[in-house]
Amino acid sequence: MRIALCQIVTGPDPKANLELVADGVRRAAEAGADLAVFPEATMACFGVKLGPLAEPLDGPWATEVRRLADEAGIAVVAGMFTPADDGRVTNTLLITGRGIDTAYDKIHLFDAFGFAESDTVAPGAEPVVVDLDGTKVGFTTCYDVRFPGLYTALADRGASVIVTSASWGSGEGKREQWELLVRARALDSTSWVVACGQADPRSIGREPSGKAPTGIGYSLAATPFGQIHAQLADAPDVLVVDVDTATVDQARQAIPVLTNRRF
Repeated sequence: MRIALCQIVTGPDPKANLELVADGVRRAAEAGADLAVFPEATMACFGVKLGPLAEPLDGPWATEVRRLADEAGIAVVAGMFTPADDGRVTNTLLITGRGIDTAYDKIHLFDAFGFAESDTVAPGAEPVVVDLDGTKVGFTTCYDVRFPGLYTALADRGASVIVTSASWGSGEGKREQWELLVRARALDSTSWVVACGQADPRSIGREPSGKAPTGIGYSLAATPFGQIHAQLADAPDVLVVDVDTATVDQARQAIPVLTNRRF
């Protein structure tokens, strides 16, 4: 499976951000990718009021992403915000294309480092795994990466590739934590973890303000053995990686943590 990690810097305007999606999808398709992965908050960056921007999954923003995916003939994952029943929004990954049309709602909310995502975002409840051309792919969002149980649950449901879309907060040691956690979750689940984050706004001359997590870049793919297979720097770019799912079988035979665990 060929996967394109489309590392972008989104702003507060969903329509403008669709132009970034269109460019990333085009580049992914030209590279022969089966799946294009965009970050969390692709629809609109954190640090703005999300309620007025949220749209249902059949709204115009998601509809345009579907059109782009279908036109390119690839699957696309992109972070958006959908209305929740309690007046908050849901932090949602739209997963569409190649016969797939579903979504994952972020389960673990980022109430950490002085930021309270749960003030405005309602949590999801269900892990999501889809079959993409015969490969089972699971989905997680940002803060989820700190919770190994979700990754092993996705592996239990058949996932050999796990997508992590993020808008990782900056700060001392945060890049090291990002890389360590992605690699650790690959080891926990003996799966490929392909992690696409927002690029660092400062890399394009935009100075972030407040506590909102707006991205640091360094999107990466980690093998089932926990090695960094490929990685970007902090600026916007597209990383195309070939994921060999045979490595998953090799890892699960060599390191059978999923069958050896007792808790």
